[in-house]
Amino acid sequence: MSERESMPYDVVIVGGGPAGLAAAIRLKQVNSETTVCILEKGSEIGAHILSGAVVDPRALDELLPDWRDDCPLAEVEVTDNWHWLLTERKQFSMPHAIMPPFMSNEGCYTGSLGNLCRWLAGKAEELGVEIFPGFPAGEILTDGDKVIGVATQDMGVAKDGSHKGDYQPGMELHAKYTLFAEGARGSLTKQLKGKYDLERDCQPQVYGLGIKELWDIPAEKHFPGRVLHTQGWPLSESESWGGGFLYHQAGGQVALGFVTALDYKNPYVYPFEEFQRWKQHPAIRAVLEGGRRVSYGARAINEGGWQSVPRLAFPGGALIGCSAGFVNVPRIKGSHTAMKSGMLAAETVSKALAAGSEHSELMDYDAAVRASWIADELKRVQNAQPLVAKFGGDLGTVLAGADMWLRTFRLPIIPAMKHHRDSEATMRADLFRPIQYPKPDGVISFDRLSSVALSFTNHEEDQPVHLKVRDLELQKVSELGVFAGLSARYCPAGVYEWLGVEEGQPKYQINAQNCVHCKTCDIKDPNQNITWTTPEGGGGPNYPNM
Repeated sequence: MSERESMPYDVVIVGGGPAGLAAAIRLKQVNSETTVCILEKGSEIGAHILSGAVVDPRALDELLPDWRDDCPLAEVEVTDNWHWLLTERKQFSMPHAIMPPFMSNEGCYTGSLGNLCRWLAGKAEELGVEIFPGFPAGEILTDGDKVIGVATQDMGVAKDGSHKGDYQPGMELHAKYTLFAEGARGSLTKQLKGKYDLERDCQPQVYGLGIKELWDIPAEKHFPGRVLHTQGWPLSESESWGGGFLYHQAGGQVALGFVTALDYKNPYVYPFEEFQRWKQHPAIRAVLEGGRRVSYGARAINEGGWQSVPRLAFPGGALIGCSAGFVNVPRIKGSHTAMKSGMLAAETVSKALAAGSEHSELMDYDAAVRASWIADELKRVQNAQPLVAKFGGDLGTVLAGADMWLRTFRLPIIPAMKHHRDSEATMRADLFRPIQYPKPDGVISFDRLSSVALSFTNHEEDQPVHLKVRDLELQKVSELGVFAGLSARYCPAGVYEWLGVEEGQPKYQINAQNCVHCKTCDIKDPNQNITWTTPEGGGGPNYPNM
């Protein structure tokens, strides 16, 4: 008999981000008697939420029409929308007239997605939703082929696997339906995709690594509501692609960051250093000079688009939000589509519960998403990412723009393009020269470890390492020998190090306590030899205002 206690609910939601919170609220709006709980691995709601963010309010308007009355996001509406093409020393503005109308940020808001989630959590709790922060879901519970809930991670387990004095076994949360809202590359979502073959009819998901900082800047440089996106330099020099953003938000702050597509070929590409280099562009540096960096973080972002959306339902549950991958890549927005998917799942679950159904396959939810404005929006941009990935930043952008215009007028000429997994894109190191990145100046650009300190990341050190390397010998022979130890560069938190290489005795060191839960290692490792799993509850970053 299991030593774990159990609690029954109508619906258990894994993840307290926009999708999970929207689903919980909608469930209670439809039927206040529905019992709902949310498990959140962060120490509080919002602790692990990281996004630019410019938020399209479409889903918020549907969910809570009066949200502008007291929501912190309503403080700053987008007033000014810029798009720059960068060279090493100059910037060129891209005319709005050549961009499809849906690329405008008119009517959108910029602010902290973490604070929006904290506000949504308050609304959910007012409706009777139970929220358990600091309790990661570590195991899927099944009965035959049906998902019947999840179990939380055990607490108080030592690094050697023994039980410490404060050991507590995880708790089983049994549910008639379980919704998975773990965000991009969720650990349980990854298992569900395999178990139920959810990706059999779609393209593989691909990702970008988004690295973000918050800065306090001088008042004379701050223009609340100004939104800037850039493309081109510095990634154009390494034949990679991605881009930067800089948003003027409330309180004299700017949110700035850089996204590197993880399908890059050159193993010497160093996304963290590309971000630091981008900040040194004269036009970006001019905004930051005289300011002070106050926060740092990183997160993988779904970039596969519509053709990478998997089958969404399975017996007893469904994928919602970025667990499924509803990011509009050229708009750099996914919160509104994530929330809408959560709402549609909640409505489908409510109907099933009202009919007395439990643990059924929620194919009505899958159909509802594919008939919704989520599908309409994502189909218009479905070739943007693969065209840029195939033809590069310059020609690819032109082709992507043309394709988006044609799809706006319902005249698709280019069929939906295919993806290849990011782990398969990396080429041998001997085909490239190492990239020499400039040293940080400590004013605009910084080193990685001092940056991680500003993510306020903390893990209990005496616990099993949550980053599982399946075969250490393979890691040495291939990841180091063939790909020049690229994990030491792709990780934005300095988790992975190769020690003793010059002495001919390489040792792979994993600094798991640094992990900011971005999931890049799980995505980019060329042998898929690293698996990210949930650490002890409450561990990881503690993002303020991100």
